[in-house]
Amino acid sequence: MSKNYTSLGLMSGTSGDGVDASIINSDGVNTFETIKNKYYEYDSNIYKDFHFLKERIFNLYDLKRLSKEVNELERKITLFHAKIIKELLINNDKTLVGFHGQTIYHNAMEKISRQLGDGKLLYQLTKKRIIYNFRENDILNGGEGAPLTPIFHQLIATKKKIKLPICFLNIGGISNITIVKNKRGYDELFSKDIGPGNCLIDTWVRKNSDKKFDRDGHLASIGKKNEIIFEQAQELYYNRNKEKKSFDTNDFDISFSRGLSLEDGTTTLTEFTGSIIGETLSLLAKDDKIFEDIIICGGGRKNNTLIKTIKKNLFQKFKISMIDNLGIDGDFVESQAFGFLAIRSYKKLPITFPSTTNCKKPCSGGKIVEN
Repeated sequence: MSKNYTSLGLMSGTSGDGVDASIINSDGVNTFETIKNKYYEYDSNIYKDFHFLKERIFNLYDLKRLSKEVNELERKITLFHAKIIKELLINNDKTLVGFHGQTIYHNAMEKISRQLGDGKLLYQLTKKRIIYNFRENDILNGGEGAPLTPIFHQLIATKKKIKLPICFLNIGGISNITIVKNKRGYDELFSKDIGPGNCLIDTWVRKNSDKKFDRDGHLASIGKKNEIIFEQAQELYYNRNKEKKSFDTNDFDISFSRGLSLEDGTTTLTEFTGSIIGETLSLLAKDDKIFEDIIICGGGRKNNTLIKTIKKNLFQKFKISMIDNLGIDGDFVESQAFGFLAIRSYKKLPITFPSTTNCKKPCSGGKIVEN
């Protein structure tokens, strides 16, 4: 029987608002149990500094040019994570820590994915076994470094005895999918980013109000879609390279909504985002005929207007449900996943595969600091 480990997964999403923390127990293969989930909101300085910095980084030159500010913010974020670890793991010296960090720049074409988070410093501060930098090895082996959660989605499908094939739709800053064709076998997985998730809506609301996001999709529900701007945005999107497995939030921008009111801009961006997700899901299902059921997770599942828009843009009938219906908190799937990936990394098991990231072969990942 494989050895089980206790692992703390720490995930900071592209919304940049805080850290999801999940303690799990798993053998990294077949077993999985959630012990605790908790959210830690960034203080206002980290939140503002992150978005101010990220919105100025569009290429590798910018990342290097702003290296001093990047390093200063990385230290603050690492210290923030250290406090979380000390609170949650007071008396547990054997727990692994899966430390994703905060993505500041991701560009598959340039073969770089930069997460803010100093694994060595975090070890010095906590004396816990830290697994971090999950994306680098995949990129070195020809992959795009994302998405990383498919192997965990496959385990969920197995543990919850979900009828296969199934499509997991995760709506974070970016929307991505995992299609699980079978409960066993890495070649039975397919995944990719499919477009914007919350990133455009969040950015618009943040820049045009004192709010961080459109809670429950309320603003989008009372605004009016601008048809001309909507059609222009769609044309721009569909001219992009759709063969990519992964996107960065800076691959999309809100400039096409300039001049609209807060409500109308939110509605237009929500309609645009929902149309991309709905149409892409429909085309994938139609072309491959591989799934009819969709399970939604991530923060975007709480945006009622976005979910309605996605459903409106589906070409065919799907059975759609929230992952919460399976007894899994949809806010913590990714933090649980990184706890799981930490265990797999510690056991030198692969975490990415040719069908999930375009890597040349199944790749282990995650650097380990334990002494």
